[in-house]
Amino acid sequence: MTAGSESVLELLPLVFADPGEARARAEQVLGAGPPPLHASVAHQVLGIWQRDFGDLRIALRHLRRARDLAARAESADREADVLATLGVALVHAGRTRQGLASFERGVARGGGHTRARVLYRRAYVWWVLGHHREALEDVRRALPVLRQAADDIWTARALTLRATVHLALGAVERAVADFTAAERLWDTTGQEHDKADAVESRGLAAFRSGDIPAALRLLDEAEERYAKLGTPTYNLSIRRCEVLMAAGLAPEALVEADAAIALLDRIGGQSTRKAELLLAASWAARSAGDAHTAIARAAVAVRLFAAQRRTWWETHARLVLLEARVAAGRRSGRMVADAAAVAERLASFGSPAAPQASLLAGRIALALGWTADAERHLAVAARSRHGGPPPARMTGWAAQALRARAAGSRRGVLEACRRGLDVLDDHRMTLGASELRAHATAQGAELAALAQEVTLAQGSPRRLLEWSERWRATVLSTPPTRPPEDPALLSGLTAYREIAARAEAARMEGRPVPALEREKRRLEREIRSRTRHMGGAAADADDRFDAGRLLDRLGDGRLVELAVVDGRVHVLLCGQGRVRRFAGGSLAEAVAEAEHVQAGLRRLAHPGAEARLPLVEAAGRRLQELLLAGAVPHLGSGEVVIVPPGALHRVPWALLPALRERVLSVSPSAGSWLRARETPAPPDGPPVLVRGPGLATGGAEVPELADRYGAATVLEDDAAQVPRVLAELDGACLAHLAAHGTFRADSPLFSALRMADGPLIVHDFERLARSPYRIILSSCDTARLASVGADELLGVVTALLPLGTAGVVASSAPVNDAAVVPLMLALHKGLGAGLSLAEALRDARAALPGDAVHQATGWAFAAFGAA
Repeated sequence: MTAGSESVLELLPLVFADPGEARARAEQVLGAGPPPLHASVAHQVLGIWQRDFGDLRIALRHLRRARDLAARAESADREADVLATLGVALVHAGRTRQGLASFERGVARGGGHTRARVLYRRAYVWWVLGHHREALEDVRRALPVLRQAADDIWTARALTLRATVHLALGAVERAVADFTAAERLWDTTGQEHDKADAVESRGLAAFRSGDIPAALRLLDEAEERYAKLGTPTYNLSIRRCEVLMAAGLAPEALVEADAAIALLDRIGGQSTRKAELLLAASWAARSAGDAHTAIARAAVAVRLFAAQRRTWWETHARLVLLEARVAAGRRSGRMVADAAAVAERLASFGSPAAPQASLLAGRIALALGWTADAERHLAVAARSRHGGPPPARMTGWAAQALRARAAGSRRGVLEACRRGLDVLDDHRMTLGASELRAHATAQGAELAALAQEVTLAQGSPRRLLEWSERWRATVLSTPPTRPPEDPALLSGLTAYREIAARAEAARMEGRPVPALEREKRRLEREIRSRTRHMGGAAADADDRFDAGRLLDRLGDGRLVELAVVDGRVHVLLCGQGRVRRFAGGSLAEAVAEAEHVQAGLRRLAHPGAEARLPLVEAAGRRLQELLLAGAVPHLGSGEVVIVPPGALHRVPWALLPALRERVLSVSPSAGSWLRARETPAPPDGPPVLVRGPGLATGGAEVPELADRYGAATVLEDDAAQVPRVLAELDGACLAHLAAHGTFRADSPLFSALRMADGPLIVHDFERLARSPYRIILSSCDTARLASVGADELLGVVTALLPLGTAGVVASSAPVNDAAVVPLMLALHKGLGAGLSLAEALRDARAALPGDAVHQATGWAFAAFGAA
């Protein structure tokens, strides 16, 4: 081969080192009227580029031309190499039979080193098709030859592929060993695209090992590398969807999958990738509770996989399709048989999803009353409870719990639920970000619900309380992992604050700037990603909820925990050394009534809506009937703590007639209240008073409070900037923040208080070493929370409670700025007299004028915690 030929052949490795440069140089070669051999290489390079990053139809034209030119050049190895590349493209186009035939000709034409490269690419195709044993066999044949030829690039590719196949079969340790060996080889090459792929693969290995933060970090790093090369990331999107779903972020996974599908359709990309993305989208939609979207996506995926002769993938898509149909309410004997057949096929493939299919068959059989069939399928699924990754073990424990319930063993149900939730706890504590911990709890919802059903039937209110606490507000049990002083995160938060302030100013002037809004969303994604990279720490084994300790701490007070079982509210009244249960109403009715109340409070925040006051008060009486019912006569005369489920966190509890005159506080869980009660107060220090910009009253209470306290630290005007505010809040005994509040239902950790330099967001609070012992948020909507996961709440209040705050006063609705001022002044008067936040807030409400605006303002605020 001539020196010129060697130069042209260098374009082939370049397409995976610098794809854009390889494409440009290949086009230059063709423009120079090259001989057939050189032209064959150039067309092959352009075909690879289009196959992986562009239009598959154009790719096939280039590759067929490259094949014909290689034949004209009478180079058997050149022809074999092109035939292998063409075979990959044909399979990705869904023409599986033609693709495999091209490989047969390539293996026959090539010899030695070239044949080993052909075998590697056929192994890749076997993996795409889900034929894992065939893939491992071709890699086994190719690797010794590639090593003997000292071909580091192709050896690393073969090791990476073998590792990926091992992961598909659940052999994580083997996969990690191969990934490690491949990465050592990649470090000796300039193959930047292959290096990015290696990082992506390590992300997948981390996920399979159960380390979701590391998986997200590595996938983000791979995406950054691909972005520098200007190459699309369809496969990475598929993998990220899988990780996001395991983290409980199914809606986010669905958005990513659908966006990748749209891009693939727009450029005419690989049919195989489209099918895989459709499978990811259907799985995400089913996990997000959108059964109809899941059915639509999965049905198309099944058809595509079948046409592509990809049985392994088709079977997985059939599993999601069946699960979505069950979620949509369909049940039949045929579906039991179909689920069992899918389980058997998955087991024959060695797929980790096989127990999931057996569990599905058992569920359907139970719903049909086929107990013998259910037992058979559930017994198979239950085998996975003793080994494998956390999702597989939880599947096994769910199956075991259903078996026990079918057999009438309440003790067996509770034991299985306990063991399954223990697995979830261990998994949840590997996550450092509170957002991920909260969403991950959704995986335990069924086990917790089963346990509550059984304990309700047993008639033990105390046990029902313990199981209600077992899965309620678990994210508050330990603080989120504080990141090290990450310069990139700090830089991102600062940039976000500046851009958000500029965007808001533009909106208020009536001239929103789209570019600022786009940059704000980009920075949100960056901040969210970096916080998700944090690993967790082990939970404190002594921090489990203890009902006896709760009853001791309550003294003369009462704690009312509202448990929801099968859509009905059950009132668990704790006090006087015991737990009693009272039947409440429908949860759906209570949620609807709470929404009516919130709408009424919003209107009452403005003068002129006095006619709404009787309607709001009537709704409060109806809420009392639904949520407290027969417990009202037993509330005693002491303090009352309300622990509502996530769906009822916006109820203005002070509006309920039986609670209006009481010392009243709210807590996300009984365990959270206990921790707040036992949180030691820091040494007395001057209160921190913060006044943000743009308030209708100018934060009029702050100057008066500054005069009252004398030695207070006052931050206002340019001094009320986020870095200074955070520095003063850290470890403070008492803080009062008068600022505009905004709640983000779509992304609760970006809920904010407006400071002089921009928003102070929940992510900022989570950087505090210790949040203020008591904090008063004189703002709209600061007590609003997003209900996520099983029964978790995310927002400003729940960010503060695990960080050392024992008491918060905040509002669950928009409030009238002018009416807030006398309420806050009266509240601080009570604190100055030595009262708790709940006591002071009760007295402050009573001191307000009797008009509708002031009454609504008082009801909108609540005391959280126990300080």
